[in-house]
Amino acid sequence: MRTKSDFDWRFFIRHVAIIAVPVALQNLLTTTGSMVDTMMLASLGEKTVGAVGLCAQFSSLMFAGYWGFVGGGMMFFSQYWGAGDREGITRSYGLTLSFMTVVGILFACLALLAPGLVMNIYTDKEEIQKIGIAYLQIVGFAYPLQILAMAMSALLRSIEQVKIPLYGGIASVFANCFFNYLLIFGKGGFPEMGAAGAALGTVLAGVVNLLILLFFIIKRKIPFVLEFSRHFRWTHSFIRQYLKRCFPILCNEVLIGIGNMMINIVLGHQSEQAIAAVAVFRTLEGLVIAFFSGFANAATILVGKEVGAGNHEAAFERAKRLVYLCSGFIGIACLTLVGIHNPLLHAMGLKEESYRIGTGMLLIYSVAALFRMGNWAQNDTYRSAGDAAFGSIMEITFMYLMVLPCVYGINYGFHGPFLLVFACCYVDEPIRYLIMQRHMYSAKWIKPVSAEGMAAIGEFRRKHGLRERRK
Repeated sequence: MRTKSDFDWRFFIRHVAIIAVPVALQNLLTTTGSMVDTMMLASLGEKTVGAVGLCAQFSSLMFAGYWGFVGGGMMFFSQYWGAGDREGITRSYGLTLSFMTVVGILFACLALLAPGLVMNIYTDKEEIQKIGIAYLQIVGFAYPLQILAMAMSALLRSIEQVKIPLYGGIASVFANCFFNYLLIFGKGGFPEMGAAGAALGTVLAGVVNLLILLFFIIKRKIPFVLEFSRHFRWTHSFIRQYLKRCFPILCNEVLIGIGNMMINIVLGHQSEQAIAAVAVFRTLEGLVIAFFSGFANAATILVGKEVGAGNHEAAFERAKRLVYLCSGFIGIACLTLVGIHNPLLHAMGLKEESYRIGTGMLLIYSVAALFRMGNWAQNDTYRSAGDAAFGSIMEITFMYLMVLPCVYGINYGFHGPFLLVFACCYVDEPIRYLIMQRHMYSAKWIKPVSAEGMAAIGEFRRKHGLRERRK
């Protein structure tokens, strides 16, 4: 068993890069595609940019609804992968996909059958609502496709097949840009559809992504995904254990998703210039999250795999270093984004007042992101090791007792300026970071689910002066 003094940095950095770089590249490409979409839509005006941006917030709410199952599923995938438990991986995937599909169908029905209700929640601007309704009535067909692709990608990354989702992501981004160009502007004999064309391009890109994933899965004969007969070999005890581990993550994602929706409602009832600036900011925020996502997946796989195999000390040492590496790279990403913000904001259709607001949002976020991504990285680390509750409780508590009261109080109570309201969205991050760091060094978050991990946990807890947990 390795100790802190003989930690193999070369092995660690190499394997972080093997996992993090493809994931970061995939998300970076996806964000770049979103930027290109926004630039195309910018020629149609700020209202179109704002409407599509609000629709993206509805998609983010769906993401929050199913991400609890993705996070819980990856915990099981990575730990069973470390333990060599093929049956455990397959049935975990089947259960994860089943729950995710329910969420995807629910949101698809809302987008297709009640788009007016959705847009009315997010904004009171009638012209923006009209554009958003046309967009949702088409993009809703993409939601089930995105669910299937996300489930496959989560499994592939957990078993260290990180390049296949990258290939799918590359093909999807190029397809999205190509179809959007044809359909938004009516090129190549296609009708000029505007924002609705961007929605149809998203649907077609989802089909391309799914086909690429299936092609490589079949070509490389990767098990688990296509073993349909094994997906539903669940026992009552397994379902109970799965839901017990996933429940804190699910509560976290759903409640935080609702909290973010409440924040987006406040932001969506500002001036049209502010709405456009928020839409562009969310796209640029994706550049920072793209870098973070690579480290999040590295934490889930490198830590979860060792916990599943019973190498808890190695998992503990890796986790601490991953958090600081993440913060360092996020700092570089934020500085780069601030440095090039001027041409980016102008290219994405912001000017005068909307440009001023967008610039202020980026400056505020560049400071907040250091703490925010550090908190996310630690939370993903705890989840992969089996502790889904601690970070979830912290995030939910601070969202509802601190962030939302500040946002609503400053906006409606004191009628504060927009940028001050926006800054309140991150007021909790530094405090949570200190609490999360204390939990990290306590080592209490290592809670294995595999037989190998549970067999070795007693020795690890004794070494770190922790009491044995009752079974």
